[in-house]
Amino acid sequence: MIKHLGLKAYGKINLGLDVLRRREDGYHEVRMIMQTVGIFDRVDLIWKAEPGIQVETNLYYLPTNENNLVYKAANLLMSEFHVKEGLTIRLKKFIPVAAGMAGGSSDAAAVLFGVNKMFQLGLTTKQLMERGVKIGADVPYCILRGTALSEGIGEILTPLPPMPQCQVLIAKPAISVSTKFVYENLHANDLRPDEHPDIDGIIAAIHRKDIYGVSGKLGNVLETVTVREYPIIQEIKDKLLEHGAIGSLMSGSGPTVFGLFTNPHAAQTAYEAMRFGEDSKLAKQVYLTNFYNQKENFHGA
Repeated sequence: MIKHLGLKAYGKINLGLDVLRRREDGYHEVRMIMQTVGIFDRVDLIWKAEPGIQVETNLYYLPTNENNLVYKAANLLMSEFHVKEGLTIRLKKFIPVAAGMAGGSSDAAAVLFGVNKMFQLGLTTKQLMERGVKIGADVPYCILRGTALSEGIGEILTPLPPMPQCQVLIAKPAISVSTKFVYENLHANDLRPDEHPDIDGIIAAIHRKDIYGVSGKLGNVLETVTVREYPIIQEIKDKLLEHGAIGSLMSGSGPTVFGLFTNPHAAQTAYEAMRFGEDSKLAKQVYLTNFYNQKENFHGA
């Protein structure tokens, strides 16, 4: 019996994000290039004899009941398999919250992985992904990880070759963006063709291992809504490019912005400027990391 699991739940960025249409069920049909990055939350699962799920977190404003995705993930499997014992989930957040980096979905993915292992449920990765979509559209990808094409509502995944490694500077301004607002104000049918990202071009560049080709085609159709409402996002993108990023983009529905750097010195200089220097007023949270391409590996102290 495993009584404790220490797991890492990694965040993601979108190298490309296109919305094709709004479906009759209210979901949006998407084509996205997803990429895991090296920022992670820590998720500890602790077995307890008493039934029930208990959630603890380092952020006071996060729910610790059934409204937290980690609770939903544990409850989904423990109910299905009639697990009689209980579970304590200790969640330590580092990925920016509500920032377009799938932090909550990644935490849920780690819990699905951990509950499956702790209680020896015997589910395959594919079976976990099939259950994960019931919790959130990004959860299947957060189980898979790495570089992938995401289609449908996000649940149809095609693994891609790993991206060539580089430095990734991530900056989140001190604003919150409602994903619901962004999608409700996106009128995909009214956009010009050049406002849609070249997803196929990004995929081709990934297959060529051409990081400059990828950077030249970075695109997120949701910027047509979010940047208009929050000009600071464009300011951050411009600053990262000024500091030497070979490409910059908003991730998800925002407000997080990332820049890709092939020059480590330029990346460090940009980080210091955004974190401590003249540009620090633009971003509340700043991280310097890289791509994370280890698939389905949640283990970590």
